Amino acid sequence: MARVCEVCGKGPGIGNSVTHRGKAKYLGGVGTKITGITRRQFRPNLQRVRVTTGNGTHKTMRVCAQCIRSGAIAKTVRSAPFKLPAAESAENAPVQRPKKKSKKK
Repeated sequence: MARVCEVCGKGPGIGNSVTHRGKAKYLGGVGTKITGITRRQFRPNLQRVRVTTGNGTHKTMRVCAQCIRSGAIAKTVRSAPFKLPAAESAENAPVQRPKKKSKKK
């Protein structure tokens, strides 16, 4: 089904679009008025994402942004991340801290 998250099932919600006019009282106006209320749809923020399934295969799914951010899915790694050779040796080297200077009075 279109416009539905394949993980959590989140779909479009229905609400109102409220139109205002006028200047707010705290800004020195006479207040805002509602000039129109129309029905509208709140659609989920769906993204097409390549996902690694449980058995190791890859599949393209339509997933909402909330599921991506929460870690409900595992995105596929298309290529291994690039690492500098110097960074690998620096990770294994001991950390040298500068000595503190004592104050002489």
